[in-house]
Amino acid sequence: MPKIAGRIVTHKDEFTGTIEFDTDTGLITAVRTGLEPDAQTFSDDCLVFPGFGDIHIHAREDVTGKHCYKEDFISAGNAAINGGVLHVADMPNNPHPPIDDKSYTDKLNLTKKSPIHITLYAGIGPETKPLKQIVPYKVFMGPSIGELFFHDNASLEEVIKHYEGCDISFHCEDPEVLIENQNKPTHEERRPKEAETLATDFALYLIEKYKLKGKLCHYSTKDGLEKIIAAKKRGVNVTCEVTPTHLMFDTDMLTEVNHKWFQMNPPLRGPEDRQAMVKGILDGHVDYLATDHAPHSIEEKLKGTSGISQLDTYGLFVTYMILKLNIPVRTIAKICAKNPGDFVSRYLPETFGKGFGEITEGFAANFTVLNLKRPTKFQKSMIKSKSGWSPFEGFEFPGSIESVYFLGKNINAK
Repeated sequence: MPKIAGRIVTHKDEFTGTIEFDTDTGLITAVRTGLEPDAQTFSDDCLVFPGFGDIHIHAREDVTGKHCYKEDFISAGNAAINGGVLHVADMPNNPHPPIDDKSYTDKLNLTKKSPIHITLYAGIGPETKPLKQIVPYKVFMGPSIGELFFHDNASLEEVIKHYEGCDISFHCEDPEVLIENQNKPTHEERRPKEAETLATDFALYLIEKYKLKGKLCHYSTKDGLEKIIAAKKRGVNVTCEVTPTHLMFDTDMLTEVNHKWFQMNPPLRGPEDRQAMVKGILDGHVDYLATDHAPHSIEEKLKGTSGISQLDTYGLFVTYMILKLNIPVRTIAKICAKNPGDFVSRYLPETFGKGFGEITEGFAANFTVLNLKRPTKFQKSMIKSKSGWSPFEGFEFPGSIESVYFLGKNINAK
């Protein structure tokens, strides 16, 4: 059976070892310490992680095909591989959103052409009800891209009460605060910090009252993160994400030239909020690195559409986290592999064995290998997403993606 060997990192351990796997089943068959002579061995410059997972992307494809010019399940899969990502979870704000069993199944069938595995969220909107099948859900608490959102908290709770015990991810922006500030001069002022923090209070209330398995998406504010930390300490079943952009950029770097490219929901915050997100990872309070990959066209961005395309640079950004933000490698394995794997585990088919996110016998042979000694200057020509642009164009990352394996097969980006 094929083997790879090198410096292996998991959420629990770092060691020099050899991984054996079966390319027919796509599963790991053994993990042993030491470098075995018949294994493909990666140099000491490299780290072998369990395959990364991005559990918050917008792949855009649905049965209408209306937004496939932005992205589809093939191009999203190729962008993921380019970023060292082996599975993704796709959000439901499509022209024909997956909000019932039929629309969900119809969209799920489209994912089968992707070169990697795609988990789908079902949407929650006015008058929706839980699906018969077990799926993760997404709710937009206020207006975002698409029409699947609520105008006030009362109508949101009236729907959420039917989803007791479900796995629900929240886009936390208070709709009334957004309405109050809709005529402010800048995007950042139109979506102020208060929109996130007030929505966080209400989301935590719903999670606690209705015994939800809650996740708060793309977190951006220090005050809001403190609310999440306090809720976790009192036993609320809640986790949270942070994006690469909220870890690297803040409002101090916005200019007349770049502000349209960095427009997203939630927007960039101040330096103190960015630093709080980094500290949140270091202190173990942030659970996932998730891109919120939103592949709009260049023309749409120039017109002021919110969203940032960043799936292509996921793994490169991880090298920045390790070498520039000093994030421990086991923490990287936890928020980029283990936790995303756990999140999708109950929705995976049996063909993936014990699932994703661990380098253990019986788990999928998915590996992301990073080289920490070979810098990469990211160029527009390297983008696989249909969007054709990236906020990281021209940026030199301190490392590179050495190799990517999906179910035991080397699938490095072509």
